[in-house]
Amino acid sequence: MITVESVSKHFNGKIAVDHISFQANDQEIFVLLGTSGCGKTTTLKMINRLIEADSGNILINGKNIREQKPEELRMGIGFVMQHSGLFPHYTIRQNIAVVPELLKWDKKETQRRTYELLEKLHLSEEILTQFPSELSGGQQQRVGIARALIADTPVLLMDEPFGALDNITKADIHSEFKSLEELKNKTILLVTHDVQEAFELGHRICLMDQGQIIQTGTPKEMLYHPKNNFVRDFFAESRLLLEYKVATFGDILPFLASEDLSVGLEYINKTSIWSILQKLSTDHHNADAYENIVKAFNHYRKLQVV
Repeated sequence: MITVESVSKHFNGKIAVDHISFQANDQEIFVLLGTSGCGKTTTLKMINRLIEADSGNILINGKNIREQKPEELRMGIGFVMQHSGLFPHYTIRQNIAVVPELLKWDKKETQRRTYELLEKLHLSEEILTQFPSELSGGQQQRVGIARALIADTPVLLMDEPFGALDNITKADIHSEFKSLEELKNKTILLVTHDVQEAFELGHRICLMDQGQIIQTGTPKEMLYHPKNNFVRDFFAESRLLLEYKVATFGDILPFLASEDLSVGLEYINKTSIWSILQKLSTDHHNADAYENIVKAFNHYRKLQVV
């Protein structure tokens, strides 16, 4: 658990982060969302003391981070940065093994864990002898995630980790990332300016602007219960797509006729309407089912839209 209490940061007399407070819970992906310069990356870097806060407190599992040396603190925090942040003159094997070497792991354990993560992230063993410049952007980002996960730390910080990737590669990595077993017992703080990424990956979203937190809530709360016009306008451009992604089969069940329920037997209640419609759209025999799902979704959203 990460607790941020009234934290502020100034650079050259200018406020970057202005007395913000929030809590990221265990087993939660907590997203800091906002445009460039809103303070989200500064906030992230204060948590592992790459930047020191001017005031306020930051606690990890109840312990103030100032009570530890920065290097010791960072040993218990995984960090995935923009553009993967791999060391260009290290092989991929050396890059992934950086933290285990600092922790003085047995080489066999480092190798076992490396191969395990390669398999989970769909990377071949052949890349271990290569250098980062020899890999694609998607491969580099997967290696960056492997490096951050290898020590299985309780906290994972991610600073725009998928920002440099094309949309197709990004969608693939999002899917792989969400399915990783290693993430289920972590507190994860993810910084992004990508609204769709925030909604696809985040359990809760913290929307920031000019160093302040404007609203914190689940994706549904951000869409259907915006605190003010700023929040409403921030999501306006992608609103319908986001609604399709946050609505689930369970949400629309009350609006489906009994004869239409059979279309959903293969889906669980938490399956998004967007995922269901994507599957149905590939088969022309499902045209009626597709239409009925859309109708039920529209009935549902009319009751939610504010």
